[in-house]
Amino acid sequence: MQAKPVKDITLERKDSPFSLLKKMAEAGGFSGREMGEALNYLKELFASDYGKILTFPADIIATGLRGVITQLIKLKKFDIVITTCGALDHDIARSFSSYYEGSYFEDDVKLRKKGIHRLGNVFIPLENYGPLIEKKMQELLTTEYSKQTKTSTYKLAWDIGKMINNESSFLYWAYKNKIPVMIPGITDGAVGYQLWLFKQSHRDFTIDVLEDEQLISDFIYSHKKLGALIIGGGISKHHAIWWSQFRDGLEIAVYVTTAYEYDGSLSGALTREAISWGKIKPHGKHVTVHGDATIVLPFLIHGVLYS
Repeated sequence: MQAKPVKDITLERKDSPFSLLKKMAEAGGFSGREMGEALNYLKELFASDYGKILTFPADIIATGLRGVITQLIKLKKFDIVITTCGALDHDIARSFSSYYEGSYFEDDVKLRKKGIHRLGNVFIPLENYGPLIEKKMQELLTTEYSKQTKTSTYKLAWDIGKMINNESSFLYWAYKNKIPVMIPGITDGAVGYQLWLFKQSHRDFTIDVLEDEQLISDFIYSHKKLGALIIGGGISKHHAIWWSQFRDGLEIAVYVTTAYEYDGSLSGALTREAISWGKIKPHGKHVTVHGDATIVLPFLIHGVLYS
């Protein structure tokens, strides 16, 4: 193997996120080089005829990173999205109200008394979350139930996006561009609770999660090559790589995570572990970038989109 020399980074006034990432790719170590590799892999993913999968957890939708996710979907950079129920919750809540900058160190007992939920260092007024989501979802479900009694999670996500009708919403652009948003853990959140609550008075109402599984099966078998950007971990990460194994694994995989592998968790499992399961091809292009997505993604996606 031809060894590449480590190159020093020289910062210049004219540097852009793209030029910095290129320099980081040649810097030899450590996570900076991984970000540079991730840039190259995502550029190839976006430029080629891969089936493109995006996965992310709910928490980032509570932050300004929601704008980056929305932009990727608006620009049709991915063909299918897999996320968690909380992502729907936060997208609805922020489309009709506001979240606020807070602090990790606030007294949570006092916050509870004031009716403020804390998500890391983001403050969410109670009335901007549960009651708002209940009102919007019950109105939506009543309307949709008059048309059909059974739906899937990706169709529900489109219905929510149509209802939101706000360009800041990632669900709105998924609906507009007909990009499926799958939620394998649909009951685990405020929207999921509203589905259960609605069913108490509409016993024939059903969410057919197997329709979602048929969708992703059809998707992976309709593409010769598969690639994914996997933000964070959990069920959304696993669902993408689980299905990819049935096509012998992803050709391109970029993980962005703050989790580590030493506890054996799926969230911390690196790309190389997925190779042993057949979820990433043995000679595929893969990298794990260790870092907070709210730091990594704005630079990485800017570099990909505007290089």
